[in-house]
Amino acid sequence: MQFGVYSLGDVAPDPLTGRTPTERERIRAMTAIAVRAEEAGLDVFATGEHHNPPHVLPSPPTLLAYVAARTERLILSTATTLITTNDPVRVAEEFALLQHLADGRVDLTLGRGDVPNAYPWFGQDLRQAVALARENYALLHRLWREEDIDWRGRSRARLDGFTSTPRPLDGVPPFVWHASVRSPEGAEQAASYGDGFFVDTLRAPVGHSARLVALYRDRYAEHGHGAAEQAVVGLGGQVFVRARSQDAVREFRPYFDGSPARTGRESLEECSARGPLAVGSPDEVIEKILTFGEAYGDYQRQLFLVDHAGLPRETVLEQIDLLGERIVPVLRRELAAARPPTRLPADTGGAGAVAGARAVPAGQRPPAAAGHRPH
Repeated sequence: MQFGVYSLGDVAPDPLTGRTPTERERIRAMTAIAVRAEEAGLDVFATGEHHNPPHVLPSPPTLLAYVAARTERLILSTATTLITTNDPVRVAEEFALLQHLADGRVDLTLGRGDVPNAYPWFGQDLRQAVALARENYALLHRLWREEDIDWRGRSRARLDGFTSTPRPLDGVPPFVWHASVRSPEGAEQAASYGDGFFVDTLRAPVGHSARLVALYRDRYAEHGHGAAEQAVVGLGGQVFVRARSQDAVREFRPYFDGSPARTGRESLEECSARGPLAVGSPDEVIEKILTFGEAYGDYQRQLFLVDHAGLPRETVLEQIDLLGERIVPVLRRELAAARPPTRLPADTGGAGAVAGARAVPAGQRPPAAAGHRPH
């Protein structure tokens, strides 16, 4: 089981002070979050791709390359990479290069994005979003596995005898997750290729997301990649922790209420009850996260959003420390004990394995080295 944090890279005013960090401060804060995640014993840092204010990160590989130079074992990922508006050739090149720089500690999450305006910005048509996702990923999949590619498609110029460079590290492409929040297309695409399925459930009730996961598992087996239990699932969520529950709720409420993702929709209490938001004491947060296993079954990656809606940098770093000290160790133990004894190792499903983080002693490596399917 992998645990980690992710950042959307949003720049927002602190509702308590009214101060908005500069873009440089926000970018530097994201790198500090990644470094602290490794120091706290977490496994993964992921960052989103956005091309519009108030976000500051249009190029996740650039930030992740910098983080790679400052860490040794942290798996570097995205949340998400836009497979619809990015050129698959550039995605193939950039993430293969990042693999080499990070000694294999790389995977990525692909999605269609939730900003409609991004499509015309990059010369694409929102109405073709699903077709773009299918065609672009089909090309990306081939670019990492074949040389001298001839390609004819509708979304980009033809390729004749093209070879993407550098080649994936040790010939093993980065592991790919497909993200979905509302529709089943991401689940179907993940299942058809035998890839991982990541559900960022911040805006959706757990019950809805659990149905998407069930669909993915069923289709994974129907496509012949292995038993449904071998399908690889990741979840997104958000936590805020203090020693006492009432202190956590009181401190977090202004940031929740000011979040553009939730304003005017649900109260903090309603969102906590229906979704993956966990605000409270360490014991309460642990209890809430353990319910995810009941809803989704055995899963392999849990990421937490920790720096959204203007939360101060120092508060975010404190949250990461609490995750590493008080919450994740208990979750590792409890989830391992609850794991079905009949579950087959995920590696039997067919994904290759790079010996990621080669310089790290085996006993210190995260649960899944880059290139491995997370267990």
